[in-house]
Amino acid sequence: MKRVCITTLEFPPDVGGVGESVYRIAQMLGASGYEVHVAVFRAIFRNERELAAAGQYRRASCQTSERDGIMVHRIQAAVRSTVAKEQDYLSDIYDQLSILHHRYQFDLFHAFFINEMGYLTTLLAQENHLPVINSVRGADLHKHIFSPSQHGQITWTLENSAWTTFVSRDLMRRARVLAPSITSRSSAFWNSITPIQFDHLSKPALSERLQGIVIGSVGSFRDKKGVEYLLDACRSLGDLEFTLLFVGDFVGKESDYWQQEIQDSGLADRIVVTGKISRAEALAYLPQMDIFTIPSIHDGCPNALLEAMLAARAIVGTSVDAIGEILADRQNALVVNPFSSDELATALRHLIMQPDLRQQLGIAARDKVLTQLAPAIEQQNWEQVYQQALGVTRQFQRHV
Repeated sequence: MKRVCITTLEFPPDVGGVGESVYRIAQMLGASGYEVHVAVFRAIFRNERELAAAGQYRRASCQTSERDGIMVHRIQAAVRSTVAKEQDYLSDIYDQLSILHHRYQFDLFHAFFINEMGYLTTLLAQENHLPVINSVRGADLHKHIFSPSQHGQITWTLENSAWTTFVSRDLMRRARVLAPSITSRSSAFWNSITPIQFDHLSKPALSERLQGIVIGSVGSFRDKKGVEYLLDACRSLGDLEFTLLFVGDFVGKESDYWQQEIQDSGLADRIVVTGKISRAEALAYLPQMDIFTIPSIHDGCPNALLEAMLAARAIVGTSVDAIGEILADRQNALVVNPFSSDELATALRHLIMQPDLRQQLGIAARDKVLTQLAPAIEQQNWEQVYQQALGVTRQFQRHV
């Protein structure tokens, strides 16, 4: 039995789409005959710096537990100094990951996110002559590539991966521009999702505040989500009765900006923000929506889109990343260009005025997610990737 180590910044019970995806993939790999380990660590050391400032020091550590047949290793860097730098923390993480490898002797590594996570994992794999898969999820190539300090390590990580996977063809195209050598060692395929029984979910807490047509979106709202364009589009719908529902919250570092945007929009009395809630609570809001919007300017393959499709919601989405690949305009959604408030407004008004079209598009969206984004399809894709990664490495080793 091959022993796999997946590295990730989150894993349940941590809340987040990456954690959900890693859990799903780990289960698939276990069902395919792999022994799966997951190493969880963060490459942002805000908490460590706060502890140091408070005089609370600690050793580097790794806490191991088992969850649903998966060995989960939660790694923490040491807190030794108030003036520690990134490399001090990352060196500790690398050492703890090395200790794990010496203990379990992994056959293959698999990193989620190409920047710090992928770099540490790929370095360890290369030093031990082992294959490594890197999975690009979105922000790692849409945003971090513009950091001068990360550009070099991202490119090096791509070039030294046995295989690289992407959740959209847009992401894969960008990576192949940065590192043309990966063209024969990379593939793009969508996330999958397990069917959900929405009628078993409790009535959401703020449902009484939803008036008129409910235009909703779900996620951790930040710059990439295109919320400004949605606010501008909804402002032009002022003659209609609607509620703009944000299921989730705005990221902390941008929260003041978004509060100002909401106030400036003139829509504050029509907007409902749930704040950070559990996935089950978030799912319960989907049946309350008449229209689900995902006006992102880039977004990988968001789980929220697949959940809205399962809920048979009428969707307005942008033609970016997997959103634009999965959605087909006027077949299972209305698709608009990113950065366009006017196109968003036209699409929203079109759906508000045509309830039959909303129902038709919603049913078509659900049919597509059930047939083309089923877990069995994603599992088959991962089985092929793992076989290819192991094969690429064997071929490489024969030429060394």
